[in-house]
Amino acid sequence: MKTSLILPSAALLAGGLATRLRPLTDNVPKAMVEVAGEPFIAHQLRLLHRAGVTRIVLCVGYRAEAIRAFVGDGAGYGLSVAYSADGERQLGTGGALRKALPLLGKHFFVTYADSYLDIDYPRVYRAFGDSGRLGLMTVFRNLGQWDTSNVDFANGTIRRYDKRAPTPDMQYIDYGLGVLTAAALEPWPQDEPVDLAEIYQDLLGRGELAGFEVANRFYEVGSPAGLVETDQYLRAARAEKR
Repeated sequence: MKTSLILPSAALLAGGLATRLRPLTDNVPKAMVEVAGEPFIAHQLRLLHRAGVTRIVLCVGYRAEAIRAFVGDGAGYGLSVAYSADGERQLGTGGALRKALPLLGKHFFVTYADSYLDIDYPRVYRAFGDSGRLGLMTVFRNLGQWDTSNVDFANGTIRRYDKRAPTPDMQYIDYGLGVLTAAALEPWPQDEPVDLAEIYQDLLGRGELAGFEVANRFYEVGSPAGLVETDQYLRAARAEKR
């Protein structure tokens, strides 16, 4: 996807233990699990490059050395890749982002190392800019189909978001791609564990979280079923290009 819009860096959250995929992840991080014949992160990096993102910050933790050895500086994918490591203890998705702020700039995309999100990234970034908010969450009308829906979204507005206590009126799901400002994270303490969901909820409570609906379903490798589905999807997409 070519665009004249200069996109910001993207934080790729890759520090989790991936317990749902054991024993596949006993010795490798989730990002390095083989999908469609190669480590999943290779598919992600090509997707981000195609979308117009050229600067990546990998937030790493568990088995980080395997990711560093495979990705390196990102030049093989036409990218510039930097690393931010949790350290001695896991910081959670939000804590990892807070630590990575010096590498990310004033605003940035954030996504997960187990998600394949083939959508229009420039359009998402424009929506963020137009919103004037400190953050934006992409949402998908999931209807409980591919995972538990956790967002009440109507008329372009996120009315409620809760991953831990979803309700029947939540027909949408946090799609897994957001845009955040450094100002959204700076109030949170450094080197303290926090989940990204808490940061989103805080922004929502302050009226600082915009919502943007996407139409393409998500694919993920965070669960055994998702791994199989994503493998099939990527193999089929590769076959179509031949």
